[in-house]
Amino acid sequence: MNIDQAIQEFLTGQSAKAYEVFGAHPVHKYDKDGIEFRVYAPYAANMELTGEFNNWAGWQMDRRPDGVWTIFCDHIPQGALYKYRTTTAEGKQIDRADPFAFYSELRPGNASRVWNIDGYAWQDHAWMEYRRKVFKNYTRPMSIYEVHAGSWRRIQEDKDTAPTEEEQEFGRMPTYSELADTLIPYVKKHHFSHIELMPLTEHPFDGSWGYQATGYFSATSRYGNPYGLMEFIDRCHQANIGVILDVVPLHFVTDFFGLHQFDGGFVYESSNPAERYTEWGTVLFDYTKPHTLSFMKSSLDFWIQYYHIDGLRYDAVSQLIYKNGEPGQFNDNAPGTWFLRNTNFYLQQTYPQVMLIAEDSSNYRKVTAPPQYGGLGFDYKWDLGWMNDTLEYMGLHPNDRYNARNKLMFSMAYFYDDLFILPLSHDEVVHGKHTIVDKMWGNYEQKFSQVRLLYLYMCAHPGKVLNFMGNELAEFREWDEKKELGWNLMTYPVHDAFNRFCCALQEVGGSYRALYDTEYDPRAFRWLDTPNYPPTVFAFARRSADGNQTIACVMNFGLYREDIYNPALGGDWKELINTDDTRFSGSGVVNAGTINGHIQLAPLSGTILVME
Repeated sequence: MNIDQAIQEFLTGQSAKAYEVFGAHPVHKYDKDGIEFRVYAPYAANMELTGEFNNWAGWQMDRRPDGVWTIFCDHIPQGALYKYRTTTAEGKQIDRADPFAFYSELRPGNASRVWNIDGYAWQDHAWMEYRRKVFKNYTRPMSIYEVHAGSWRRIQEDKDTAPTEEEQEFGRMPTYSELADTLIPYVKKHHFSHIELMPLTEHPFDGSWGYQATGYFSATSRYGNPYGLMEFIDRCHQANIGVILDVVPLHFVTDFFGLHQFDGGFVYESSNPAERYTEWGTVLFDYTKPHTLSFMKSSLDFWIQYYHIDGLRYDAVSQLIYKNGEPGQFNDNAPGTWFLRNTNFYLQQTYPQVMLIAEDSSNYRKVTAPPQYGGLGFDYKWDLGWMNDTLEYMGLHPNDRYNARNKLMFSMAYFYDDLFILPLSHDEVVHGKHTIVDKMWGNYEQKFSQVRLLYLYMCAHPGKVLNFMGNELAEFREWDEKKELGWNLMTYPVHDAFNRFCCALQEVGGSYRALYDTEYDPRAFRWLDTPNYPPTVFAFARRSADGNQTIACVMNFGLYREDIYNPALGGDWKELINTDDTRFSGSGVVNAGTINGHIQLAPLSGTILVME
């Protein structure tokens, strides 16, 4: 590797491998094995390396003309803590974590750790070859389980060190290995194809859920070391489960051990205070600076290259498209869209089998079109419009739904403009918004009838799907990152029945081609007329790519039982799943045997049929 060329590529915005140059790397130099440290700090008056290997006394680093500082040290052990002692132009000294560290001290500590990132032996060769051949999953079933690693389950066993107050009350967070032990079998049982992990880049505050990061190359030490996360992903792959990682390319924390005013100047953020901060009190990356683009592009490349990540979900894309996320005459964020196009084009060309997913609340066109055709280069976009309209509809009294029919139908008016994922994510079950089941109109029993109907509609609607952990338990308690999911709910028959319903529904969704292989083909979907029935009755049909399989979904969002005859359902049909089945705590109004046009639907219920 030519160091001078690599640094030049980093400084000019052309690098996606900056992690090979910067940070702490094992090298053989001067006939010695040691670690070479390299950091970009162009505004610093001086830089020293400090760590537990020198009792936190500073060792002088050498400055290159381009603002890069280096030092070679031998006898530095794996896991050693270190920082860069920065002297600013004003003479102030502050210790900084390494922006390119591969591992970090457990919070509340904030030092970096020396780590050989190449030391893990992967066993997922079969998965990686399968992934290479399959490429994207547009015509394959995909159901994503979104997970916050620290609150999936808490561990109650004693540990070697004294527990914190939080651990005494709620149990400790799992290790990456313990997470794999419980999560992977659960995901397999529930027929999810992918796990989406909320951000695992190192971050100081648990309550940020990882969305306010400091270590963009450092897997959080809350759950173990980098090899532990690699083992988790490896085991997922061996179980044929894909792994998607949330990433945060918009902003970083203001904590002064991190990137903020890293060397006394504004290395990664704008020098203009008006363009520096977000509404969340964090600092915006300044993508007018070429090296900032190289930094983030290299971070995304790193997670794919070293952690075998199958997909990246970009947080807050609307804020990269528009300043403050709001469209307007002067709000176009040209540096942000350039970052997205540049980075996504590179990732698509380099890793064509890896999914890029946008969490975007804007109406910006061509989010999922390739950059060479004027798009942003994502493979999928979250359909937040579908989510908001559907949840609003489900919160209405059934009598008020008579005039709100378009709420449930509008998504199909724009669905084929982009490649959508239907999300019911963590954002919908926190901050007083109520959980998914608790958003439903009605009493306790009616809420369960409706949440089953909601998920049936979600399964049958075109688009891949995403659900946050706990949604399948019908949690009434909002998600709290300090507490594990309410697993005790499974001792209550109605919750246990709902969980069984989710399992059965997921199996249907992944077993019938008409429900997944033409999701983005407008010719494969049609609404079925229901003119003689209340406007709370909906029906639509979908067909498979080869035309040999047709699925119908019929739903009753009203309070009265409906005996439906629809000529469009002529022929022989079989019911695959009904939300009112007694197995799922329903009243038992189902359609047994062969069906020919006549369907019975209980109040607040729905069915999925297949033509035999």
